[in-house]
Amino acid sequence: MSTKTKDTILIGAALFAMFFGAGNLIFPPAIGLMAGDQWGLSLLGFILTGIGLPVLGVIAVSKAGGTISDLAGRVGPVFSTILGSIIILAIGPLLAIPRTGATVYEIGIEPLLGSVNPFIVSVIYFSITLFFVIKPSGIIDKIGKILTPILLVVTLTIITKGVLVPLGSPVTTGIAMPFSKGFTDGYQTMDALGSIVMAGIVLVSLIEKGYTNKKEQISMTIKAGLIAGAGLLAIYGGLLYLGATSSGIFAADMPKSELIVNITNSVLGSMGQIGMCVVVSAACLTTSIGLTAIVGNYFADLSKGRLSYKAIVIGTVTFSAVMAVVGVEQIVKLAVPLLVLVYPVAIILIVLGLFDSFIKNKNVYKGAVTGALLVSAVDALTAMNINAGVMQKFATQLPFSASGFGWVVPTVILAILAGFVPSKEAAKESLQVLENY
Repeated sequence: MSTKTKDTILIGAALFAMFFGAGNLIFPPAIGLMAGDQWGLSLLGFILTGIGLPVLGVIAVSKAGGTISDLAGRVGPVFSTILGSIIILAIGPLLAIPRTGATVYEIGIEPLLGSVNPFIVSVIYFSITLFFVIKPSGIIDKIGKILTPILLVVTLTIITKGVLVPLGSPVTTGIAMPFSKGFTDGYQTMDALGSIVMAGIVLVSLIEKGYTNKKEQISMTIKAGLIAGAGLLAIYGGLLYLGATSSGIFAADMPKSELIVNITNSVLGSMGQIGMCVVVSAACLTTSIGLTAIVGNYFADLSKGRLSYKAIVIGTVTFSAVMAVVGVEQIVKLAVPLLVLVYPVAIILIVLGLFDSFIKNKNVYKGAVTGALLVSAVDALTAMNINAGVMQKFATQLPFSASGFGWVVPTVILAILAGFVPSKEAAKESLQVLENY
């Protein structure tokens, strides 16, 4: 095996580990439970947003230059800063970090120790997070490298046994739009948003290994992405199927954390459940530490040092500790409006980034993002039960709006129209020609 192939496999494995967050394990079984015998369509939708988009996001940002500014900056510098801040807040203190704390309580503490004050657990959990974030240590990286394989082995054991000896047969649940449900629920992994940040890590890793040619970097990133995607498909697909096989056993409204605990207990017994609880809790802690550090570094850099790293991470863990107490289900509900607003924009940027070499007029980016935002903003208001009046009525009449894809047609139309507006570079060239004439 060549050195290049080995490096590609290693980067693919690392990328898989970055996406394979313990907190995300709660979503596929819940989708399968709701889908029942329609689990295949839900899986297809989930694959697109929970697996495909994150992988494509890494590739698109790598092609653009390696940072969110390189990709979103094609719309404008202010937009890039705003979008970057929203994404960092989403994968940080607003949603992802508190969710790790809530997951630890609901999967790791409550099933093993019974009723414990969630606020006390949250304070202890985020105090540990703060300790490692303020005093970075190589030990946490080593723990993460050990935990990910253990979590992977435990999860694959559950899936393998659950497939060979199913809990039951998928039943008809009456789900209306299984594909759309899987697609939009894939937003909750937030991996597509995270991929925009992770792309820079992949690029730095390639450069450190001596791969400086851009074509070579992109080629290796694509292959590494496919490796990561294959791993995620095995895990997420297996867990979603297990959820479907339990659709005739567990209540459709069973909380997500409780569902995966019950599935683990049913498949592996109480000892398996204990193992899963411990490993998921520890893995969530490493995720929390990593994300908190990302938030601290991002806003310290953005503010050019006016906000200190230490102050930012203290604020992040404090806010997250309070948020975590509301529980996983409530955090998931709170996430919906923000993800409905941001995800269509992220999807558009990723798609356009992949085909950037064919886009000569960068105004297409501005038009496409405007079209997506016009509809996704209305959808976000609707998700918050806020009536957007005429705009809401208009949005509901758009093609595919019933499935949650009302933003597609306005995006395409405004992208095409924007393509006919001369770019600044083209306008300057035309003006220079006239002046010379």
